Amino acid sequence: MTTAEQAPPPPMRLRELVFGAACSAAVRAAARLGVPDALDREPMAVEDLAAAVKTEPGPLRRLLRALSCYGVFAERPDGTFAHTDMSRLLREDDPNSLRAIALWCTEPWTWDAWPRLDEAVRTNHNVVEDLYGKEFFTYLNEDAPQSADVFNRAMTRSSEQSAREVAALLDLSGATSVADIGGGQGHVVACLLDKYPAMRGSLLDLPRVVENALPRLREGGDLAGRAHIVPGDVRTAIPVRADVYVIKNILEWDDESTARTLRNVAAAGGPGARVVVIENLVDDTPSMRFSTAMDLLLLLNVGGAKHTTDSMVSRLTAAGLVVDDISPVNPYLHAFDCHVTG
Repeated sequence: MTTAEQAPPPPMRLRELVFGAACSAAVRAAARLGVPDALDREPMAVEDLAAAVKTEPGPLRRLLRALSCYGVFAERPDGTFAHTDMSRLLREDDPNSLRAIALWCTEPWTWDAWPRLDEAVRTNHNVVEDLYGKEFFTYLNEDAPQSADVFNRAMTRSSEQSAREVAALLDLSGATSVADIGGGQGHVVACLLDKYPAMRGSLLDLPRVVENALPRLREGGDLAGRAHIVPGDVRTAIPVRADVYVIKNILEWDDESTARTLRNVAAAGGPGARVVVIENLVDDTPSMRFSTAMDLLLLLNVGGAKHTTDSMVSRLTAAGLVVDDISPVNPYLHAFDCHVTG
């Protein structure tokens, strides 16, 4: 039986790669059908699993067998299927669930966009505007509300998971205030306020984003007395003064927007202010397959890009920041610890 551990020769590996869409579609199908949630701790016969998720047993066996080749589920000698470490991550109730991310990366618009990657590479321009006649997020919110909901759930779950790791990494001893710049619902600043009970925190993002800030940060929440929610566009101005500014996963726009945001942060903080930029990298990281794939997806949908270590450092330096340290947050995020020059 084919297993995830076998390493095929190059001709077969290339054949597998060009069928990569089948693997992505299979993961999406399993998640949408609810197979990971129906399969609990004990292995199950396909017939029982099919009854639980209301599918035909034959096609479901084919789906699970295809996924088991990649280590997503495991087919046992008696024909039953069991969970693996990867398939459990597709369960809705797993604390490290990647179900929402798996659905987001395989939403219908992606199947329209990927075949036009050659066009995006030739022009260095996103293809979504030509496909749908409008900017990507406008398209999502106006024409694909279900995809927009998947995006929001995926980003929320991802932020929850990484925010805990960011807070664990950062030593903000001695700082009295922190600002989460472009911080979405405020998961990072909430985790930092939990870690430092005497600290005050600000959350800055677009008005429609901060309207949905974590209830903990809003009036009546347990962190509301130490949290300040500020609506605004980070590319226009940073109307927040803090000892430490955290910028996580937003510097993926065009170069001018990135430069403006960094200059705004430097101006707001003033000389000596600490700035921590957290980003995926497409070099020197154990997650390069994931990061480079996301990089290409950004090219397709918004014309953005992930960074190399050098490109990130050059943008930070150009904005008047000195990079003091670069350290991994987890296998797919790195933190650039900087200060504003005098």
